[in-house]
Formats: sequence, C-alpha cells, structure tokens
Amino acid sequence: MNKLNIKLQNCYGIKKIEKEFDFSDRSTYAIYAPNGVMKTSFAKTFEDIRLNRPSKDLIFPARETLRDIKKEDGTELTSEEVFVIAPYRDDFSSEKMSTLLVNKELKEKYDSIHIKIDEEKNNLIKELTRLSGLRDGVEKEISETFILTHGGDSVLVALESAEGRVLDKTEPLYADISYKEIFNDKVLAFLQTKDFKKKVADYIKKYDELIAESRYFKKGVFNHNNAAAVAKSLMDNGFFAAEHSVSLHDNKGDNKIATKEELEKVIDDEKNAILKNPDLVKAFEDIDKALNKNEDLRKFRDYLVNNEKIITELENPGSFRQKIWVSYLKDQKELYSNFLKEYRIGKEELDKIVEKAKSEKTDWLKVIDIFNKRFSVPFKLVVQNQDDVILKSEVPIIAFIFKDHDGEATVEKTNLLQALSSGEKRALYILNIIFEVEARKEAHQSSLFIVDDIADSFDYKNKYAIIEYLKEISEQADFRQIILTHNFDFFRTVQSRLALSRDGYCLMVEKTKDEVRLVNAEYLKPFEHWMKNLNDEKKLVASIPFARNIVEYTRGESDADYLKLTSILHVKSDSDKITKKDIAEIYKRIFPSLSSLTLTDEDDVVLDKIFTLADGCLSDPEGINLENKILLAIAIRLQAEKYMLDKLTDKSEATNNQMRTFFDRFKNEFNATKIDEIKTLDQVNLMTPENIHFNSFMYEPILDMSDEHLKKLYQDIKSL
Repeated sequence: MNKLNIKLQNCYGIKKIEKEFDFSDRSTYAIYAPNGVMKTSFAKTFEDIRLNRPSKDLIFPARETLRDIKKEDGTELTSEEVFVIAPYRDDFSSEKMSTLLVNKELKEKYDSIHIKIDEEKNNLIKELTRLSGLRDGVEKEISETFILTHGGDSVLVALESAEGRVLDKTEPLYADISYKEIFNDKVLAFLQTKDFKKKVADYIKKYDELIAESRYFKKGVFNHNNAAAVAKSLMDNGFFAAEHSVSLHDNKGDNKIATKEELEKVIDDEKNAILKNPDLVKAFEDIDKALNKNEDLRKFRDYLVNNEKIITELENPGSFRQKIWVSYLKDQKELYSNFLKEYRIGKEELDKIVEKAKSEKTDWLKVIDIFNKRFSVPFKLVVQNQDDVILKSEVPIIAFIFKDHDGEATVEKTNLLQALSSGEKRALYILNIIFEVEARKEAHQSSLFIVDDIADSFDYKNKYAIIEYLKEISEQADFRQIILTHNFDFFRTVQSRLALSRDGYCLMVEKTKDEVRLVNAEYLKPFEHWMKNLNDEKKLVASIPFARNIVEYTRGESDADYLKLTSILHVKSDSDKITKKDIAEIYKRIFPSLSSLTLTDEDDVVLDKIFTLADGCLSDPEGINLENKILLAIAIRLQAEKYMLDKLTDKSEATNNQMRTFFDRFKNEFNATKIDEIKTLDQVNLMTPENIHFNSFMYEPILDMSDEHLKKLYQDIKSL
C-alpha cells in the first residue's frame, strides 16, 4: 500500500475532502486538526470500513454521501487492512490477545497427537452416550465422577483412572441401568432428603439381614449382583461350553452346577428369595409411597419397580455413579482398550509439550515487556492459563497484580479500574492496542492505522512512551499510519521523533464552508519563520508580543523600546504615530540578525494596518492561523480600549494593566446603563490576554484554540 487516494463527501460533517497519501518515502503522516474541524469524522469514516458498514452524515442524513478510498492499484481497502485507534475506549479488548500466546510449533505437535486420541475417545463417548441415555455432556459427567472437575483434558485423565475397576471382575454390572433416570437434579435432590434416606436405610438393613441368612450370598463379598457378573463372565469365556462345572457351597454341602441354565436358576431362586421376602417388600412399598409426590419422582419410582436391584446403591449416590460408568466401560471394553492404547502412546509426549508450553516465552511476554518498560502504572499483568491458551485455544485469563511501597495483591479488573486514575486506565487501554499491533506484526498483516489523539490526557512520561511506540510502528514494512491530533505539542513531537518531512508528511487542516483542505505544516518553529518573513504584515504584527517579551526579559519594562511596543498593544498617546519603520528600528536593536532589515511601506501607521488586517482575517478559512489569532486579539484589545476611552469621563492612561483599569472605570461609570456592553468587554478580558502576552513556551495552547470565537468577538467589539 504505497498510495491511498481519498475522496469523501458528507461523512460525519466533512463536507468534502480530497487527498492522495503517498507512503513511498515515509510510512507515516501526521495531521494537526483543531477540535471540531475533521479529526473524529475522519476516524469514524475509516472505522466504518473496518466494520463493513456505510458512512453517512449524522446531522443531515438526506445529504448524499461519497466514500471513495482506493489504493494505488484501484482496489478498495479491506476491513482487515484498517485499524482505528480511538482516543480511549474503556470496553476495548483486543481480539488478537490469544493469537500472541500461541507457539505455532508446539500447537501443531499438540494437535497432531490429539487428533488420534480424540478419534478413539469420540468412538467410545458415542457408545457411552447411548448407554447412559444422555443427549450430551457425557465427558463432563465422567470427569466430575472420577476427578471432581471437568474441562480440557480432564476426561482423558478420568477415563484412564477407571481402568483398574474396569478390569476388576468383582465389580457389579449395571450396564443395563440408564444413568439419566437416576442422575438428574430432581431425583438427586430427593435422594438427599432425610425422609428418603431413612426409608432406604430401613430397606438396606432388612436386605443385609436376608443376605446374612442366604445359602450362597455374603454381605460385602458376594451378593446377587456379583453373582450375575460371575455368571456372565463364565458364559462369555466359554466355561460351560468346555464342559467345566462349578460347585456352590453352603451349610448343607456342595451343589455342583454344570450348565449356565442351572447357574442362572440358582442365582434367580436365591435372589427372589431375598427380594420377595415380605418384610423387604414392605420396605420397598414405603420407598414406593415416598416417590409418589410428583411426575418426575413417579417416573423414577416406575424405573425402580423394574430395577429393584439398585435400591441398595441409593444410600451412596456418588459411589453408585462410579459403578455405573465402570459398568458402561466394561460393556464397551474393546473401544475402551483402543482409547487407552492411543492415549498412552501420546501421553508422555503431551506431558512434555505441556511442560514446555508452561515455560514458553511467547510474544505475550514481549507485549508485557513493551508495556512495563515504557508505561508508568501501578500494576503488572500475568496470564494464569498460558499453557491452555497456547495449546487449547482457550481465552486468556489475565491477572492484575497491583503494587505499592508496602506490597502487592492480585485484584479483579473491575476493582483495579476503580483504583486507577484516568491516565492509568488509558494506559491499560494502550496495552490492548499493543496486542493488536503486535499480532498484526507477527502475521505480516498489511495495515493502515488511523490514530486519533491517542495521547490525549496522558502525562508527559506516558505520552512520550506512546510516541516511541508510534515510531516503531512507522518502521514496519507492512504498516502505514495517519496520526491525527488536536494537540500541537504532541504534533510537533511526533514530527521530530518520527523525522517526518514538513513538506508533505506533516499536514495541517484548513476548513472552509465547502471543504476541508490538508496543507503543509507551518508553525513548527513559528518565531524563526516570522523573523524571516517580516514583510508579511500579519507576521510582523504577530511578532510584536514576542519581541516585547524579549525586551522585557533582557532590559526591563522601563526600556524605551518596550514602551513603544506596548503602545502598539494598548491605546497610548503615541499609538497612532508609530510606523512600520519604527518597528524595523526596534527589531534591529533586539535581533542582531536583522541589522539590515528594511520593510516595505515603512511610513504606514501600524495601528491602521492592524485594523485593516483584522478585517481581512474574518474571511480566512478556519485552520491553525496563529498570526490571525494574535492579530485579532491585538485588534480586539485596541478596539475595546478605544471604545472605553471615548465613553469614559476619566481618560487618563494607566501605568499598569491598562485594559483592566479601563474596564473597572467603565463598570463603575456605566453599570446601570450599558449592561450588554460591559458583558462584551468582559469577554475581551477573558479571551485576549493569553494571545497577546505570550512567549516561545506558550504558543501551543493558542494554536489549539479555534479562531471562530475571536472573529465573533472582534465583530461584536467593532459593532459597539
């Protein structure tokens, strides 16, 4: 992007602007624009491009809008190529933050291993979903069942931790039990009620008594569930088909069993003897009644009627939960084994990658380093889940550590913002901007940055830190930037630090009623420029307050040259006699470099010239106009003093602060009769002093002020 041609009409108050930005020699333009001229409107228009939305005129929406912004090849800017840096946005958080935390090499290794593991895991989860009756959330349930957490790789850890129990042949089998029928919020809440716990305890007490009297079952060792598991295992492994037999021992002797049918019958008979015991049936009926309170519980009751074997497990739902998942894994042993095999092949390498990721110095640390070294703020930042962000594309969890002389503490962002000054909050905003810029730099993304008064309201230390960062942006081959500001000191510093040519890359705004123009910058060294162009009568008059300051500092206020220059800035007895030649002679005495100064029309009276020039300023376009502002302020002061002298009874000159002295006399004499005039004169006292009594260290605020108010005040004073 070496050239950018811009044509705008009726875009947020910009009636018209046409400009070619040529980035061939410099990547950066700096534009000085007083408030209300075009700066924010210009930035809004480019923000529209970034957001893929049309531009418009908010105040006059019926006016036809033109937004024609093209690169040198005739193509339009894309949304990805534009980034607008606003003065401050408290809600801005860079979307590129996680991008900078990713080490691509580690991420690729991690993902390639996980592809194989996830394939086997997903095959297994699909069947576990079917068995459990759940629609989704199986991984979360498994994780919380075995390791009390979920997310990330926790399901892998949970599945591996269950292996010992899956291989244990004594574990009861519940693969036919629907997990969702039991482990839902309403049923679980009921299972924890005191009344239901007592009824289950009564059932289990009677059940244990019956088990103790059983021929073959034994409490805690071998109940009907264990027996069914053994029977299934023997049949699945061809035990009876190989003509083997088992011998069941009780107090009556041994009972030899040679077929699966005989074994199933023995187990069923013994189980029915227990479950159909009248006392146990009565205990079950009590449970049945308790479950008749609402539709959800009645549904669970119906499920219990058909699965009475699980009642003894309801005393400890957590343990039962694990048994069910173990049963499901047993049922899907082949898929489970395939998963474990693939997981263990990759696990060791994954552990190494995770450890490396935890200690990885990514571009995140570079951003933090840029921020911490350059910006003065009472906090530092750390990423708490850096390994997960690097490997799993998780959103970064950023911790803010606030520090003072006595220690430091981790604080939430909301609380931190309440403790920070407005400048410190802006610094936090800059951190997000750095993330955005560095991510684009890393991706070699061709970018145009529209920088809208980014340093506004910063202290000088942080303001210069921003300028240094803008300088780094200007040095990137893929980056272009247009820096807009209404602060002349910032504008001048940007020009100096970024070595921007005054001819072409440093621009100022002029605004007429029809258009906005961008012209080459002036006033970067205004006094030096004026002294070389004193035949420009505006510059000659504007230099008078500065020349008077020099005499004041070097010779004092009693000096003859000081008094004569004062007679141009105030109405004195000799004011209407001072000519341009008189000014030239004074300047020769003040400035040795002007020893041969000769002005055109030397006999012209300076006072008359001031009023003529001020009248001409009224039709000049709105812009920087430093000479105009000083000239208008001088003319306003002189017109005000002339008016008051004409009306005052006491017309004696004042030896000090003449304008204030005349104004006080005027108020005392005409307080009841010239109320409107007094208000206008009071504005003169408020608005003109800084423009007249200014020096080489104070002209930036004058530049930043609009000249519209001075124009109006001059007209108001003339109308008196």
